[in-house]
Amino acid sequence: MRVTQSSCGPGVPGAGGAGLDLNLLLALDVLLDEQSVSGAARRLHLSEPAMSRTLGRIRKALGDPVLVRAGRQMVPTPHALAVQAEVSAVVERARALFAGPGAVDLRTVSRTLTILGNDALVGAYGPALFARAAREAPGVRLRFLGESHEDAPLLRQGTADLELGVIGETAPEVRVEHFRDDRMLGVVRPEHPLLRGELTVHRFAAADHVTVSRRGRLTGPLDAALAELGLSRRVVGSVGTFAASAFMLLRTDLVGLVTSWARPLTDTLGLVTFEIPLDLPPLPLGMAWHPRHDADPAHAWLRECARELLM
Repeated sequence: MRVTQSSCGPGVPGAGGAGLDLNLLLALDVLLDEQSVSGAARRLHLSEPAMSRTLGRIRKALGDPVLVRAGRQMVPTPHALAVQAEVSAVVERARALFAGPGAVDLRTVSRTLTILGNDALVGAYGPALFARAAREAPGVRLRFLGESHEDAPLLRQGTADLELGVIGETAPEVRVEHFRDDRMLGVVRPEHPLLRGELTVHRFAAADHVTVSRRGRLTGPLDAALAELGLSRRVVGSVGTFAASAFMLLRTDLVGLVTSWARPLTDTLGLVTFEIPLDLPPLPLGMAWHPRHDADPAHAWLRECARELLM
């Protein structure tokens, strides 16, 4: 299918030519996802020479190499990275437009869905989600992105399809669905001194603590609750992921924090969780997505999976 030049915006493949083959956008989206001509050829059921010729057409249309050799791999150029989210968004809108309102057989869908969430959530619910995808949508690949130390509009940009967890500030148009309120638990190694005798708020505050923060924060709502009682805790350090804190807690007398939905992970690792003797604010667990995915059958399937797993 072709559209005329007047339909093309600046920076879009084909905007400077007589017309635009929308298949180039699909190919560009897959090439940037795979960062491999052979991988893209497999995804699109083309031969490698045909995929190479398509890459050549894309390079000519964009006036940019798009993918360049770096040793035995190919890496995207800065311009390719700059347009990747926009290309992905255009392809998704086109899929939704031509899919129409009819039912879609998920077993025939070939897609990569990107989920934003912290590593504890991925570890706790990722296995079940991968197993369900294998049964119901074997052509769907799940890509998990860890939370960044910087806030960026990843849903708006199209870098991520769905965000799971405690949803913070979002762009005004982003959809947010609340699942349930979670709570924070303390977590320590077996035989930790805090587990012996009555756990009072004074004993809890007097222990050495480690925080998990993508920004390296050393304080949080727990410290505000302690301050209301005239108490403070000793935070000896911060790590960026739950996994790092878990292995640290197993080998020290440090005290950590974990959300209750991560209990399957703490139990597997042999860590012990306990109720914190404080009145802490609830943690709203839910999901967020950009409205351009509202009518997308594959995205609707992903949202339903999230509901059933996390509610």
